[in-house]
Amino acid sequence: MSSWGYEKRRVRRIRKQLKDSTRWLQSYMHGGRAILVSSCTSALEMTAILADIKPGDEIIAPSYTYVTTVNSFALHGATPVFVDIDETTMNIDPECIEPAITSKTRAIVAVHYGGIACDMDSIMQIAKKHNLFVCEDAAMACTSKYHGRMLGTIGNVGCISFQEKKNFTAGGQGGALLLNDTSLIQRAEILYEHGTDRANFMRGEVEHYQWQDLGLNATLSEIQAAFLYAQLQRTEMINSRRLDIWHRYQIALAPLEERGKIKLAQVPARTTHNANVFWIRLTDARLRSSLIRHLKEANVQAYSQFMPLHSSPYGKVHGYFAGEDRMTSIAASQILLLPIHANLHHSEQSVVIQELLAFWGKAACED
Repeated sequence: MSSWGYEKRRVRRIRKQLKDSTRWLQSYMHGGRAILVSSCTSALEMTAILADIKPGDEIIAPSYTYVTTVNSFALHGATPVFVDIDETTMNIDPECIEPAITSKTRAIVAVHYGGIACDMDSIMQIAKKHNLFVCEDAAMACTSKYHGRMLGTIGNVGCISFQEKKNFTAGGQGGALLLNDTSLIQRAEILYEHGTDRANFMRGEVEHYQWQDLGLNATLSEIQAAFLYAQLQRTEMINSRRLDIWHRYQIALAPLEERGKIKLAQVPARTTHNANVFWIRLTDARLRSSLIRHLKEANVQAYSQFMPLHSSPYGKVHGYFAGEDRMTSIAASQILLLPIHANLHHSEQSVVIQELLAFWGKAACED
């Protein structure tokens, strides 16, 4: 057998394992072309290239997000311009975007925090007005919807994570790039194929494949793809279970919100979410460490999440916050994530709820 023949058979075996998950994404998400990749970070790195980011360009993003949201663009020389978030969703505040746009702005990165949708209508209107590229960082939001459309399918591209903490996992790391702008598909294929036109070769469109452009190694393994597909087939069950847990928290903790002890997420009208995380915001941030210790004593793991990127050592030097930091830093100091996963039993969740209620009963006594 020729080396070319062996190469074709090897690649076909790998891709056969990826086809089912890819087809599921394209069918279920009702979006454009989907490419399974090794991580959401890989999808974001491909996005930065597809958006033609160059040194000196600027991208607008929330500061309350995971570092790879902006690092993938900063690697290509972009300056992250951070804007404030909406206090009810922790998502980027559209009203803060337009004042932050300059002649250097090239893209808006909308992060759907916790699987709850950003105001995509407003974001897309701003992007259209200023001819900006829109990347949906839907790492947490696979299967969440905005006005009937799946998150990740509205902007030019969508980036999804199948990391171990997400609703659906590829057994560790994993991700997908959703290409909603068909003009990006050809270059995305080349980037995925290490910068070559191997995809054309595999379709018999060229006799040899060659180095055509920038590229990277972002292939999801066969085993991971098989692991992921088994989870995707149980989408409704997994989401239903997580949403049940999410709503039980929301109802049980409402009295604490009414007493002014915490704030809970608000889900915007005409959207659905996937219950990727459940967060509370302590109105008194000084109590967060004490609450974490209190819960730990009851064998309950709760933790804070992101530190604002604009106040990090690298963010201070290589990015800047545009406008007023009215909510980002305050919310970051208040937020606490509670346990939520498909295998969390109601009895275990009841312990979490009871300990939260007991903490504020104790705090009231101490006051």
